[in-house]
This record gives sequence, C-alpha cells and structure tokens, in this order.
Amino acid sequence: MALAAGTLLSRSFIGSQPSDRSSRVSRAFFGGLFGSPQGSPTPIKDAPQENARHYITGGQMYPPWPAGMKEAMFGMGCFWCSENIFMRVPGVYSTQVGYAGGGIENPTYGDVCTGATNHNEVVRVVYDPEKVSYVELLQKFWEKHDPTTLNQQGNDFGTQYRSGIYYYSEEQRLLAEETKARYQEAIKKANAAWGRSISTEIEPAPTFYYAESFHQQYDAKPGNRDYCGLRPLGVQLDVNDIETKKIDA
Repeated sequence: MALAAGTLLSRSFIGSQPSDRSSRVSRAFFGGLFGSPQGSPTPIKDAPQENARHYITGGQMYPPWPAGMKEAMFGMGCFWCSENIFMRVPGVYSTQVGYAGGGIENPTYGDVCTGATNHNEVVRVVYDPEKVSYVELLQKFWEKHDPTTLNQQGNDFGTQYRSGIYYYSEEQRLLAEETKARYQEAIKKANAAWGRSISTEIEPAPTFYYAESFHQQYDAKPGNRDYCGLRPLGVQLDVNDIETKKIDA
C-alpha cells in the first residue's frame, strides 16, 4: 500500500517533464500539495518566442494572421494529441496549444495540472476557409475523441481534459450545436457509448494562453513519445448536407 501511494505521488509531481505525461491520473488529486497556482500578469517565460514558426506548416505562431484566415478552438483531451490531428489538415495555416477557460491569467503547465485553475488544454486552429471549412474541422473534432466522458479522455482525468468547442462567431456556435445534436443521434444509433450523452461544452472562445514551447507541435518533433490519449468512438458524422448550406464560419 505504501509503495502504491508513493508511486502515485511521484506521478503527480507537477514539475515532472513531459515524458511522464502518460501517467497523469493522480495529478489533480495531489496538486494541492504543491501550493495554490497564482498565474502571472505577463506571459510565461517558456512560451514560444514572438517570431516562432509552426514546426509543420511554417506559419506564424502569433497573430496578426494573414488576410482571410479564421480561428477555431477545441478541447478534446491531451493537447499534444488534438494538435497532431488538426495541424496536418490541408488548409490549416497554423496551430498552437495552450490553456483556456480558467480563473487565472498566464498559467503554467504545473498550475493547470493542480486541477485548481479550471483551465482546459486546448488547440487553437488558424485555417483558410477557402481550403477547409469549419464544418470539416468540427467533423474531425467529433470523430477523433470520445465526447461522452466528462473530464476524461482515455487514461487522462481532470477538468483540463474536458471536451469543448469554443466559438468565435455566431455562425460557429450554430454549427457546433447542430453537429453536436447530429453526433449524439449517430452515437445512439451505433450504440457506441452505452447510453452516455455528449458532455461537450460549447462556449464563446475564452482568452487563449500559450503553453510552453516544448508542448507546441510535440507529436511532430524528434524524440517525442508518440503519446495519444484520445479514445474515439468509431462513429462517423455525416456533414454533407451541412456543407451545402455554405454557412461562412
């Protein structure tokens, strides 16, 4: 028993390196042992430099974005995993991972891992709507994770792993709501979630705080652990008739 407790404590240490990321179940429980997160009035020192470029696309990591680009924001579990999905979609100019929806400014990864800040791990997607639609991004969102597990994705537990769509316009909100309803029906027909309902929150895009540089495009960089905690249900979402509405989101 003592050995097990010691193992959990060691895995929960908020200063651990990203190589420990696959064992984070206990971090929210033990986070309070390391003090209350305070945040900062200025960006964290380990955030990407202002002139940083995206590791895959070469696009900017900071606004202002090129003319015509639009933004989307999603939370769907570990942000390494969600960014890895969206940054490889043709038409995506840039992606950034960070923290959003919490109660303090400029949190660190350690702050968020305490479970006390209520931030979500999110990916912000900058895309060209002439090449990829918001509906297509929503389709990726729904199909690539399990939106029915509250504050959990696979073995990752805590509010930072909750499912969320954070919209930048009324059009995005309407499309998020419509696809949510459709996906719930698709799940029901497929009997894929054993009676569970979608727990995804749909809210206005909150302030985005950049995560540390080593988190950015992590799964694309040499030496990564090829970690993915997402647990998709294997249910497809039909968006063909939504696309024909040609709603500009």
